[in-house]
Amino acid sequence: MSEASGTPAPAPADDFPHGAGNPARGALRAAGYTRLAQLTEVTAAEVLALHGVGPKAIGVLREALAAEGLAFAGE
Repeated sequence: MSEASGTPAPAPADDFPHGAGNPARGALRAAGYTRLAQLTEVTAAEVLALHGVGPKAIGVLREALAAEGLAFAGE
């Protein structure tokens, strides 16, 4: 809840790390991904093919997945 208004804070649009960058996070949302765990169903190469996702974002996402004990498909 927001202390100032007493209303619940809006849920985030996704749970991707901010270090991945806004273009990458937007590309993932546009492709239908909103949760980090969903990326275990696709390869890093498939995510890299999305417009707005570059090698840096893949590295950040890979680290975030590893921190949760997860990985891209095939890794």
